[in-house]
Amino acid sequence: MEIFTLLETIEEMLENSKSLPFSSKSVVDKEEVLEIIKEIRIKLPDELKQAKWVKEERQRILVEAQKEADDIVKEAENRIISMIDEHEITRKAYEQKAEIIETANEMSREISKGTKDYADSILENIETSLENALQIIQNNRKELK
Repeated sequence: MEIFTLLETIEEMLENSKSLPFSSKSVVDKEEVLEIIKEIRIKLPDELKQAKWVKEERQRILVEAQKEADDIVKEAENRIISMIDEHEITRKAYEQKAEIIETANEMSREISKGTKDYADSILENIETSLENALQIIQNNRKELK
């Protein structure tokens, strides 16, 4: 493959380059090395370019999947909160229903007691009136005899 040849050329350039005195650094022709790197890039197989694209696409998909997962979790949390609120509303409604029924039963007992007391009072008045009338009738009969 031509890329390996170009890489070997760079390697030879580095090996054959002149070393700087008292160091392990070398002097190479920058323009020549950059030109070889440019050729390598041009000759890179499509598979490498595709691999780079696949890697970038994979990263994009992972980010998108994470966002979608976060959205699903948030929606689930909102639904749970909504369900808890609905449960709380239902519980309060049942409590109010029990209070209303208890109040209605208490009012019914009071009305019933009031009705009985009223009826008893009327009957007591009638009884007194009847006793008075009976007494008058008895007195009138005695006078007649």
